[in-house]
This record gives sequence, C-alpha cells and structure tokens, in this order.
Amino acid sequence: MADDLLNPTIASYVGGGSMIRRMFEAGIELKKRYGADNVYDFSLGNPDLPPPPEVKTALEKCAARAGEEFAIGYMPNAGYPALRSALAQKVAAEQKCDLTQEHLLLTCGAAGGINVFFHAVLSAGDEVVVPAPYFVEYNFYAANFGGKLVPVPTKDFTFELDFDALEKAFTAKTRAVIINSPNNPTGRIYTREELTQLAALIDKMQRRFGRTIYLVSDEPYRFLNFDGAEIVPVFELFQNAVVIGSFSKNLSLAGERLGYIALSPKIGDAVKVMSALILCNRIQGFVNAPALGQQILLECLDAQVDLDVYRRRRAAMAKVLTDAGIEFTMPRGAFYFFAKSPVPDEREFVDALFAERVLVVPGRGFGVPGYIRIAFCVDEKVIANSAAGFAAAARKFR
Repeated sequence: MADDLLNPTIASYVGGGSMIRRMFEAGIELKKRYGADNVYDFSLGNPDLPPPPEVKTALEKCAARAGEEFAIGYMPNAGYPALRSALAQKVAAEQKCDLTQEHLLLTCGAAGGINVFFHAVLSAGDEVVVPAPYFVEYNFYAANFGGKLVPVPTKDFTFELDFDALEKAFTAKTRAVIINSPNNPTGRIYTREELTQLAALIDKMQRRFGRTIYLVSDEPYRFLNFDGAEIVPVFELFQNAVVIGSFSKNLSLAGERLGYIALSPKIGDAVKVMSALILCNRIQGFVNAPALGQQILLECLDAQVDLDVYRRRRAAMAKVLTDAGIEFTMPRGAFYFFAKSPVPDEREFVDALFAERVLVVPGRGFGVPGYIRIAFCVDEKVIANSAAGFAAAARKFR
C-alpha cells in the first residue's frame, strides 16, 4: 500500500529532485558545519540585494492606509485595473506596440504565468520546443498539462540558436516555442537576426502543420542587460507572441510572487485567449496575484535595483574563473555564468568544488552536460573568497 501514496509521475519527480535545490540545501548544511563565511554558494538564483527605496516608500503608504480605505481582499482575477493599465503602458513601450490592459494579466510570478498559459493552450501530447540549455522547471510546467518539452541544442560554447536542429524539432504536435532572453543559465541575449529567422521558421511551420504555434518569451531578466544589447521586442517580429515577466529580479521581490502575461495584439482573437488565461488563473487556485504586492508595484513600476552592482559582480566572477583556467562565454545578461567543465562529466567537477565548499549546479540539470552554472547574485566578498576553491578544484583535472 505504501507504493500507491503518490501519482507515479510526481513520485518520480520527488525521487529525482531538483539539482538546484539539492545543492542549495547541501549548502545550508555546510554553513552549519563551517560557518556561513566559509561556504561559497552559487547554486540558487535568489537576489540578495534589498529592494529599491521606492518599495519601502510604497510599503509605508500601504501601512499608513491600513484600517481606513486600505483592503487586501479579492479583486478582479486579472488584477487591479489601475495596475493592469499602467503595466500595459510599460510593456507597450518595451514591445513598441499599442497595448491595453485587456491584453495583460497579473500572475503569481513568471512561473505562475507560464503554468497558466500552458494550461490554456496545451492539449495532451502537445510539444513545446525550447533551445537548450534552458531553465529546468520548463519541463515540469509543460508536463503539468499533458505537454512535452522538446529541447534543441544550441551551438556549443556560444549558445547561438541552431536553426537546422530547430527545424527538425517541429512536428504536427508543436504548440509553442519558449525562449528566455537574457537566458538562464547562459546569460545569452538573442540577437534581432536570430529572432527574425526564428519568426520566419515558426511562420513556415504554422503553414505546414495548419495550427497556431505560439512564441513564449520568458523575460524576468530583461533589466539585467550589462552591455546595452538590444532586447528585441518580440511583438514586432512574431504574430502569436506572448511575453511573460516578473518583478522578482529587478525589484528584489522574488518571495512576493509578482508576474504578468502580456498578449500580442496581433493574436487572432486575443480577447478570447485572455479570457481563457483569466479562467485558468482562477481554477488553478492562484485566483489573483498577491494584493499587497500589486499595490506596492503600482508605486514602483519604473524602479529597479542598481544594475552596476551586478555588473561589478560579473567582472569579479569572470576574474575568478579566468585565474582558475576555467573557460566561459561572458554573459551579456541575467546573473549566471555557464562555464565549461574541465572534465567531460561535470558532476566530477561539481564534487571537487563541493569539497572546497564551493556550490554550483551541474549543467545537465539545464539539459547540457559538460558545463556548470554559477549564480553570481551574491556579495562580491563571497566571489573573491571563492577564488582559491575554484582554482584548487580546477587543478585536480589538469
């Protein structure tokens, strides 16, 4: 009887676990044993910066109104109308198009948004194409609604899109392509040339298979753009485009779970699609995005943490890796390095780093073995103090 306690699929997930979370939890144990200052944890993309001052001001305003007209009850499932309208204007400016609140839904983080969207559009057996490496949870999000993630390798080391491989991945079951730019785990920002070619490919496949294929652009790292690269407005290039974003990184509000889905006005019946998204937001049990978070956000839409802090950390991490002789492509965005392991099975390198109390995540967790992911959203002191550990671990494989 003990074997039938769980859905077999979920039981397999529990057994496998998340490599990211396992490393994070192992780090907690190491810190208990050696002290937090002697453990260098690059496993979890958890922003450590305090929210910008505007967030504190917004919280104070909320507190001052408590007990008066202030309430934290239900609102329309799509979110407060004033916030939807203001956020639609912000997204319209980013996407260089006309957008109204009718095209936008507030969600419980970007993760909640992706799940809501997949619930609305995926049928059993539908496929979601994704360039690899990719954010590990995409696999679960698609499977939640009977979908199947179809990873497609990118070009080694540069992580440019491989269009020959992409074209072969499309089938009559393809329902969506999901991209993440700036990318977790590589930091790559896709170029206009790449996305123009991808738009042409999706259009070709829509005609070939006679069905809508969505382009889902997952953009929680949009503001983490270190070199001023163009973050291409996907609504400009793709007919059936969806942008999903959050405020976990730019406002350091990861725990508040604030995100959104924006639909391109070019989608044939965007009103019908939005109605389905609002329904799925409710029946999945989210009901609405956090009320207090929405009221904070209305005051802080144009605020963000200091990008230069992450820019300095990127430079510090690059120096540590270079000095250790570890190969990498400089990330142009997000706060990760996806560095080449000095040994083909990167798990051996991860273990060697762990022995030096340095925590990173194996690349196979993101669909590409032979690499490690390093989250540099930590204090510069942690990065500097990890240098000896990186160098010692790398020397073991020379």
